[in-house]
Order: sequence, then C-alpha cells, then structure tokens
Amino acid sequence: MLKLKVCGMRLAANIAAVAELQPDYLGFIFYDKSPRLISEVSAELIKYIPAEIKTVGVFVNEDLEKVKERVSSLKLKAVQLHGSESPGYCAELKSIFPAVEVIKAFGIDEDFDFSSLAPYLEAVDFFLFDTKTKAHGGSGKTFDWSVLDRYTYPKPYFLSGGIDLEHATAIKNINDERLYALDINSRFEIEPGLKDAAKIKEFMTSCFNQR
Repeated sequence: MLKLKVCGMRLAANIAAVAELQPDYLGFIFYDKSPRLISEVSAELIKYIPAEIKTVGVFVNEDLEKVKERVSSLKLKAVQLHGSESPGYCAELKSIFPAVEVIKAFGIDEDFDFSSLAPYLEAVDFFLFDTKTKAHGGSGKTFDWSVLDRYTYPKPYFLSGGIDLEHATAIKNINDERLYALDINSRFEIEPGLKDAAKIKEFMTSCFNQR
C-alpha cells in the first residue's frame, strides 16, 4: 500500500489541519537555510501529533548530537537526512534509535550513479529520490522518473521532487513494488511552509483509492 508523506510543515494551525487528513508521514525541516524551517514553538507540537502519523525530522549535514537531541526531545519516529551524511553517520543513528526510521535522500539527475547507494544499504531503512538542485529539496521540480529503471537494489524508496496533482495518473502507472511512499511539498503550498489542505485531500483521493 503506497504511503504519503507531507513535508515542510511549519505553522501550528496548518499542522493540525493536515494531520486531520491522516497522511502516513509529516515532515518537519530543521535546516536553517530552508524557508520551511520550523520554529522552536511549533516544533514542540510535534510530540502531540496522533501516534498513527509518523513524524519526520529533516536534517542537512547537522551535527549528529543535535539530531539525537531532536529525536529524543520531540519523539521523532523517523529522520530524513538530506545532505552528504556518510553511511557511518546513518548507521550510528540507527544503532542508537533502532525503532526510528532512517531515510537517506539523494538528488537525482540523468547522470546519477546508483552504485553510490551500495554503502548505505545496510545503514538506512529507505532511500528518498529527489530532484538534484543546488538547494536541498523543495525545488518544485520533477526529475525524469525513467532513470529509476537503473536502480537495481531492493531497498524501498520515497519518490519526491515537484509532485503535483497532475502526476496522479502517472504515479498510479508506476509498476515498482519498491516505491514505498510519495513525498509532497512545495507544489501543495500557498506559501513556503503553509500547505493547501484541500489540494492535498484532492491528491489523496486521486492517488490513494483506499483513503
């Protein structure tokens, strides 16, 4: 069953509105350069999100001790690493928090070398394939999904990068059992960090017949 992650949540009332739609994952960005950086006040609300929704902290080349502190204090259920974190960094995080899902993101373009993922296979739970840009996600741009034909590993993955309502049919036509979840963000925003709950609901109806 395909999962849904809504990333870049930032504002208290909006977090509550999107949580009511019951996505599988809600993502919160802890990266100072992101326009979707969550405030300390809003971050405290993460602990009170319904237990059936997995809360994800998104980090970019953050000091490992700071990530550990966030996982512990906010009771995060998953960590998404969107920088150049090493396999050892991922493995250490997983060893300390075995119940916390570790998602390693990679920027994909037509020249991406999928063999570079091999060292991460035992260190993470999922990969996340996003559009390669100078920034770390949130570009609103898709990549050519056909390059995933070159992905030969069994590790399940999140598909990210500019996913919008218009992609619902194409997504339903993807025949890859390793596709675990869709990660939506900027294409469902009114402004950075403020999600359009009605549009997300429409997407869920179009893409997820069971919801």
